[in-house]
Amino acid sequence: MQQQREPSASESYFWPSVLAIVLHVLVFGMLFVSFAFTPELPPAKPIVQATLYQLKSKSQATTQTNQKIAGEAKKSAARQTEVEQMEQKKVEQEAVKAAEQKKEEAAQKAEEAKKADEAKKADEAKKADEAKKADDAKKAEAKKAEEKQLADIAKKKAEEEAKKAAEEEAKKAAAEEAKKKIVEDAKKKAAEDAKKKAEAEEAKKKIADEAKKKAAADAAKKKAQDAARKSTEDKKAQALADLLSDTPQRQQALADEQGDEVAGSFDDLIRARAAEGWARPPSARKGMTVVLQIGMLPDGTVTSVSVAKSSGDGPFDASAVAAVKNIGRLTEMQGMKPSDFAPYRSFKMTFTPEDLAL
Repeated sequence: MQQQREPSASESYFWPSVLAIVLHVLVFGMLFVSFAFTPELPPAKPIVQATLYQLKSKSQATTQTNQKIAGEAKKSAARQTEVEQMEQKKVEQEAVKAAEQKKEEAAQKAEEAKKADEAKKADEAKKADEAKKADDAKKAEAKKAEEKQLADIAKKKAEEEAKKAAEEEAKKAAAEEAKKKIVEDAKKKAAEDAKKKAEAEEAKKKIADEAKKKAAADAAKKKAQDAARKSTEDKKAQALADLLSDTPQRQQALADEQGDEVAGSFDDLIRARAAEGWARPPSARKGMTVVLQIGMLPDGTVTSVSVAKSSGDGPFDASAVAAVKNIGRLTEMQGMKPSDFAPYRSFKMTFTPEDLAL
């Protein structure tokens, strides 16, 4: 709020002067109105009325008397005029007094107005001062709020910087931990790789040993099979020679005897050939027994293989069926007598894991 400037001396006396002039005009106006409306007084009557008679002959006494009466009348008129003048003067004095009283009242009112104006100015000054104080307080409060806001901003910034520093420290620690974990994982992986490599080497060595063992077993098996085949062939040849070189009776007896031997030899031959193509399933165990129904042609061709009695283990039964089918054809059965071949047209054979692992 702007401060009001103090009025100058000329401005301070301007309005009182105007009021005084207005009061004088009012007073004179009232006097004029009072004179205009004042009732006219009746003409003064002489106290002593004298009737003059014109006498033709006047005595000195009469003349003196008339003169005295005229003088008294003149004095009475003068006194009446003086009374009227006094009344008029009194009226004028009362009018002047009333005007002065009104002037005093106007001056008093002007003084009161001046005091009221001064009081108003003082009140306005007080209000202005209070407004200024309020404005100053408001500015101080705003400044305080601004300082608080700046302090809060600074505090928040400090907290954010501390949080950022903590996050950076956490990231750094996490990076160190990750790096450490990577090193440990690398060491662990290297150890695992070394272990796997050693296990692979061991497995490779084991496979090589097993291959050697298998090769040795296969060689021994083949050798045994060759020996069995050669023995069977030798027996057959001997049996045929005996049949051809002896008498019919002797040949018949030898044929019956050799037929049983040849049948036993063909059973062994079928088992040996089935063992050559057998793939041992993991579930095969000692004591398992499967009975297969086998069909063959006179030239030794295997025509059908089926399970007549299961061992209770499907994979072993299937492996035995596949092993017999893989025989294909037994050339050794060619040239057999129909009577000797008849049992092999459709027959049953029992297989165990031990039979097939010859």
